[in-house]
Amino acid sequence: MDIGSKYDKRGVSSSKSDVHEAIKNLDKGLFPNAFCKILPDHLGNDEAYCNIMHADTAGTKPSLAYVYWKETGDSSVWAGLIQDAIVMNIDDMACVGAVDEIVLSSTIGRNKTLISGEVVKYLIDGTQEFIQKMGELGVNLHLSGGETADVGDIVRTLDVGFTAFARIKRSDVIDIDIQDGDVIVALASYGQSTYESEYNGGMGSNGLTSARHDVFGKYLTEKYPESFNAEIDSELVYAGSKKLTDIDEETGLTYGKLMLSPTRTFIPVLNRLIRGLKSEIHGLIHTTGGAQTKVMNFVQGMHILKDDMFDVPPLFRIIQAESGTDLREMYQVFNMGHRLEVYLKPEFAQAVIDISGEYGIEARIIGRCESAEENKLTISTDTGTYTY
Repeated sequence: MDIGSKYDKRGVSSSKSDVHEAIKNLDKGLFPNAFCKILPDHLGNDEAYCNIMHADTAGTKPSLAYVYWKETGDSSVWAGLIQDAIVMNIDDMACVGAVDEIVLSSTIGRNKTLISGEVVKYLIDGTQEFIQKMGELGVNLHLSGGETADVGDIVRTLDVGFTAFARIKRSDVIDIDIQDGDVIVALASYGQSTYESEYNGGMGSNGLTSARHDVFGKYLTEKYPESFNAEIDSELVYAGSKKLTDIDEETGLTYGKLMLSPTRTFIPVLNRLIRGLKSEIHGLIHTTGGAQTKVMNFVQGMHILKDDMFDVPPLFRIIQAESGTDLREMYQVFNMGHRLEVYLKPEFAQAVIDISGEYGIEARIIGRCESAEENKLTISTDTGTYTY
């Protein structure tokens, strides 16, 4: 069974094609090809400025965090979830130029019988800790408040989300205009940056439904029936061979912690890049939904060639081995090693690589862009060539 079919049967979608169909006729804002929707300055009514509002969640990652917490008592997973939900907002916004003075509001939906007030405190404390850490790195985030709702009838364990808002000058907006001759500089999603406390598996917050059910074993079905949808075919629930607490020898982390690695934020790096290289950047792509194919939503008449990718990190090799998923599909669902792409002329690539390196994040040129009669993406690796 391919991963797309598994996703459908598990009640989720890797492409969100039905959502895109539903919103296709909505107004696309001031900059229709920008990574996020850009609105007029409704607050200040100043034509020199614009507003950006973004909402996102940690997806189904809270289900994995819940079972890991129950198995181990490790409360650090809750701070990681907060980072997941915040980063899925602010890194998207950074791709249009909003890299500072961002206002946040949280929405936490919980099943109170399973998620205690102590857990809510961990989540709130984790929010403050992340905001403080970003402030020390020159990125000012402001928490306006939020809502914690007891909604056990519709949330089996926990749902964590944020809404983010920023006001920036229209002249500071990065509109995507990928050009013939551009190179693609990719920033690694895995490893350990200078602002991370341990190795990051690179998972982010996409593909968790597939990953956790394909990697972890059936024993979780009996122990934690509240962690999955009982309507899913039992063959697709926790169908892997690993235990949460088994150790991955390559990284030294448990498989649970490896998959729960907090979504890495690139906003400290992007803050530097945008302040120094904004006029040279033709596009910033946060490879979340759609993974390595995400860029295809933002190009016209372009062949994107990715032919010098990062080696696939341990976590994604584990997922592929456990699920048996074809690599072509893996690149559509998982970032496979990098979660940020910078599109610009070759002469400016080294500056991006150097700035990223200052934060301990590996960056490299992984491909290039060529004019074409129709849009096409080619990913070429040692294991094969995949065309989209």
